[in-house]
Amino acid sequence: MVSRVLTIAAIGFEGHLVEVECDTSKSLPSLQIVGLGSKAIEEAKERVRSAISNSMLEFPKAKITINLAPAELPKDGSAYDLPIAIAILCVSGQLKQSEVNDSIFAGELALDGSLRPIKGSINIAEMAKRLGISKVFVPIKNAYQASLVDSIDIIGVKSLKELFLHLKNEAKINPTGQPSIIANPDNQIPYHPCLDDIRGQSAAKRALIIAAAGHHNILLTGPPGSGKTMLAKALSGLMPKLTTDEVIAATKIYSIAGLIDGEIIEQRPFRSPHHTSSPISIIGGGSQARPGEISLAHTGVLFLDEMPEYPRSVLESLRQPLEDRKINISRANAHVVYPSDFMLIGTMNPCPCGHLGDPLKECVCTTTQIDSYSKRLSGPLRDRIDMTINVSRVPSDELFNDNVSSFEQHNNGLELIKNGLTFQQLRYGSSHKYNSSLSNSEIKKYVVLSPQVKSLLSVAANKLNLSARSYFKIIKVARTIADISSSIDITPEHISEALHYRG
Repeated sequence: MVSRVLTIAAIGFEGHLVEVECDTSKSLPSLQIVGLGSKAIEEAKERVRSAISNSMLEFPKAKITINLAPAELPKDGSAYDLPIAIAILCVSGQLKQSEVNDSIFAGELALDGSLRPIKGSINIAEMAKRLGISKVFVPIKNAYQASLVDSIDIIGVKSLKELFLHLKNEAKINPTGQPSIIANPDNQIPYHPCLDDIRGQSAAKRALIIAAAGHHNILLTGPPGSGKTMLAKALSGLMPKLTTDEVIAATKIYSIAGLIDGEIIEQRPFRSPHHTSSPISIIGGGSQARPGEISLAHTGVLFLDEMPEYPRSVLESLRQPLEDRKINISRANAHVVYPSDFMLIGTMNPCPCGHLGDPLKECVCTTTQIDSYSKRLSGPLRDRIDMTINVSRVPSDELFNDNVSSFEQHNNGLELIKNGLTFQQLRYGSSHKYNSSLSNSEIKKYVVLSPQVKSLLSVAANKLNLSARSYFKIIKVARTIADISSSIDITPEHISEALHYRG
């Protein structure tokens, strides 16, 4: 007799169905696992043996063969412990095959039979729903997270013994209810730093509001101490609330990366990797093709402080994800695709010493050093940045200006962003479609330009020698400026402001 138990392999951003087959034969007692398993799966033999025995269940005294099918699919991780144990209990007659059919099992077993949390529980739940399987058994710490996926029963299990009694109808476990994602109200206390914490910089604040409303990439340039980093961090408090789909996507990536167990990501990610980070840590990859910083920033912000200090290979690797909003990672034994729809915000000094153009301090850099520094950001990468803002030094007499009302600027900014998001949602019929993500064909469909605006754009393109990508990015930024101004049409004033942000 061969028993069969279903589980899901969380590979990349997707899941793959795996069938755990178990057979016994009359020979010296042993347990063998085949099917292209990793070292972690090979070590499952001892965990499963102890867990079954310590759960007051019988471990068969026979030669046991476990096959993980399909055999050509690489398998890794400890989530196979539970389905292997269930398959052994079925083949030994302690459970009936009918009691485990049409169910998915996943979990890591402790030696005492308790279940520990695993990675990729949302992958498992999503794949089960796609396959039409309505019942998923996962460790109790993963149940709340997995229950983000609706229309299926997520049953959180504490131990192998508890699951055994549930399957035998002796002690039922109730499915975990779907969590109600409580979004923060619009009048919440803003993050710190908020716009009111930053003195001066009215033009830069205006640019941040536009960027947050249209999900535009932005680069802040200016001397040290001018407030570039504070402006970048203030962006977190300006971003719109996560939708339910975005909560699932963000939580799924963090779970795959092993950064959370059973928690749910309810705030937009803000990732700020150090400039010494390797290309693999930024883009993703490694032997198991794990997500990198650009995927962990999905639905949120990727902040690169002092961009020219990052290795050129790291910066150039951002070009394709910025364009496609996803990253393809190919390795010898794996090919995965992770989403990377993030908003990039970078900062840089105007020169190596940081004081080029500073009226209070003289620049000591040579022309060659300035040229070399500015060229660390290539033309194609700059072309993918929608807005470039010059941030000047704030006069010292404004640093302790106490006349600013608490959260007034921040709340006004949120109102403008809300206007922009409302216009975009009505236009595109989606709560997570932004002006920045429009393709060239979609621009022609959704954006109507008057002859006067077209003429201004044509003159600007010829005088500034704009590329086709820059030309369309100006239209996208202008569309966002019009949206936050509650304007149906794009006017020459909107185009002029968007041209100003091309740097």
